[in-house]
Amino acid sequence: MNPATALIGWGQVRHTRHRPARHAFAYPTAFLMLPMRSLRSAGPQALAINRPGWFAFHDTDHGDGRSAAQGGALAWLDALLVREGIDDANGEVWLQAFPRVLGHAFKPVSFWYAHRPNGELAAIVAEVNNTFGERHCYLLPHPQYGHTLRADKVFHVSPFCDVQGEYQFRFMRVNHAGVQRIVARVDHADAGGPLIDTSWSGQLEPATAQALRRVVWRYPLLTLGVVARIHLHALLLWLKKVPFWRKPEPPRDFVTR
Repeated sequence: MNPATALIGWGQVRHTRHRPARHAFAYPTAFLMLPMRSLRSAGPQALAINRPGWFAFHDTDHGDGRSAAQGGALAWLDALLVREGIDDANGEVWLQAFPRVLGHAFKPVSFWYAHRPNGELAAIVAEVNNTFGERHCYLLPHPQYGHTLRADKVFHVSPFCDVQGEYQFRFMRVNHAGVQRIVARVDHADAGGPLIDTSWSGQLEPATAQALRRVVWRYPLLTLGVVARIHLHALLLWLKKVPFWRKPEPPRDFVTR
């Protein structure tokens, strides 16, 4: 598959809370998988990039919000990695993210897969947004597909989950019989053991005009649906009497290794 091609993922988001009340859901979804370096030199794309579109990608939705004229989200990521001592991530950078839909963008988490020129992973960055308009990044150095990576939880995401414990990350990207699949799994554990398991997976295909029309047909209000479901499940957790935690101040440092 041409590495310069923007991809669409067709898959599922899963979430399971184990305690104090069990709560689980799974939703079908679509998402973007973008080769950020290749897109700089690629020709016109069917996907709307930094321009209006029903289903689009905008650099300003990521990182520190810098525009394409300022180098965009890729320049932000490169600078972040260099500041953190990772100076060999000069290969392709793939971004797994939800799109902007009808001008609306909400991305609970986006994953940046930064590679060395030989194709090996140099780092993965989990870029997390909460519903309070705050953003934090978890930097995972020396990753390998299929291996568990850990980071302390320091950023408030849900009022039904205290800021403590650790995240356990596991990623897979495979090509079987010409079909690419990607899996991003993030589990949260605290002193009491496993608390929440989440995963975001899907099958990848080129983001052709035909594929984009299918996305619009199946998920016309994709990101608005994400926000609506977050509030719906917050209500269900409240009805199940799951304890409520007030939002603390955001972490002083923007990046957690």
